[in-house]
Amino acid sequence: MEAKKTTEFEQFDVVVDDSGHRFRDTKVVKVFSDTRSGLYKRIMKEWKILENNLPESIYVKVYERRIDLMRAVIVGAAGTPYHDGLFFFDILFPSDYPNRPPKLYYHSFGYRLNPNLYNNGTVCLSLLNTWSGKKTERWDPGNSTILQVLLSIQALVLNEKPFFNEPGVDGFASLIMMNLEKKSRLYNEGAYFRTCKTSYQLLRRPPRNFEDFVKSHFRERGDHIIKATREYTSGRVRIGYYSCQSAPSSSSGVPVSWEFKRWMKDFSPDFFHALRRNAGSLSNSGGAGFSCMVDYFFVRSDSADEDRTDGEESPNKGFFKTVMDRIKKSFGLKKTAKKE
Repeated sequence: MEAKKTTEFEQFDVVVDDSGHRFRDTKVVKVFSDTRSGLYKRIMKEWKILENNLPESIYVKVYERRIDLMRAVIVGAAGTPYHDGLFFFDILFPSDYPNRPPKLYYHSFGYRLNPNLYNNGTVCLSLLNTWSGKKTERWDPGNSTILQVLLSIQALVLNEKPFFNEPGVDGFASLIMMNLEKKSRLYNEGAYFRTCKTSYQLLRRPPRNFEDFVKSHFRERGDHIIKATREYTSGRVRIGYYSCQSAPSSSSGVPVSWEFKRWMKDFSPDFFHALRRNAGSLSNSGGAGFSCMVDYFFVRSDSADEDRTDGEESPNKGFFKTVMDRIKKSFGLKKTAKKE
């Protein structure tokens, strides 16, 4: 049977199984099942707004027996360190909705990859009244909707330069803007790395009712993610801009921190294996050939050190030899040396 493409999934869908939802154990009040109540009608209105207006990068599941619950996923946009990632949110409508905003939980897997998305699942946003903001930015019972919340997360939170969402950053003088830009670049390295780690966890434990969607998404984007990681690690492309028409040009290359290269060197083999396995291209032998491709990837990315522009020195002079040893070992051409 041919695998389903992500474009073939319903962007708004009603499902039955609400198991695994963060707020499933929340007590349900009768007003949610009373079709004559104002709350029931308001949530049905929210459903209709979502069904008719969701952008192609957001998918929502609602529950037939629990209209107070909802689960949404946002696809990371090109031009950001979150591109090709999936970001899941469990949503709860309070019993006095819309007088109070909905409550959101972000599936972080323990990673904080954004100033507004905490590793405990907290979503910090003025529209949710979980962060300070102007009156016009806060929840308005008469006009605000869950669609606005999702669009705000997509545009304002999962953005090109999330470092500038950190409290107090906007208050810095323009005289130190160059230093802030460097910090923003380093922040994007961490954001991209943790997006990859989140993707790895999603491949292992996809949220309920989104299992096939997650597999399809990473089957379609897997090669793109691998190639993008190679370009970022080598310093040939600024993070977020692989195959992006608006990519900033740089004749001298992009500075890459040693922390980022070390993170990706240690993590990428397992992640790339998971992507290839999901795509069905690994052999039953464990993918030894792909191990070599991953090692070769890091040999090539290490060559970018000759063109470094940030003045950092290599902490590992024997890195090339180490990787070549791994390649030989993968083919059974070299035995592991015994420690004396």
